[in-house]
Amino acid sequence: MKLLLDTHALLWWLLDAAELPASARRAIERAEAVRVSAASIWEVAIKQRLGKLPELAIPVAELPELARRSGFVPLPVDERHAAAVASLPRHHRDPFDHLLIAQAQIEQLTLVSRDAQFAAYGVALRW
Repeated sequence: MKLLLDTHALLWWLLDAAELPASARRAIERAEAVRVSAASIWEVAIKQRLGKLPELAIPVAELPELARRSGFVPLPVDERHAAAVASLPRHHRDPFDHLLIAQAQIEQLTLVSRDAQFAAYGVALRW
């Protein structure tokens, strides 16, 4: 199985946080490939700058290297991903989630997320 980590799943993996359930942890450990979107790094950067992640002691500049050390493969945002966002229904308003959903659909990846709203987009989910 090829996975794409939602931003919270990436952070909880890197922090070895209890919020990441054992089922998600096992799926990540057993996956054929685990991708991390540039959109997730961007989301963390914005949220850190706005003071919305005060508990995160990891500087955003270190996230790509930490993800690589975990064996995760970077997933750049390309024009197909960006354009696909326009065709998504507006079940919720988070632009980062929309981009992750578009990437998962185009790249045929299973999203690792606790966000139950993702199911409304017809994307494969694990949690």
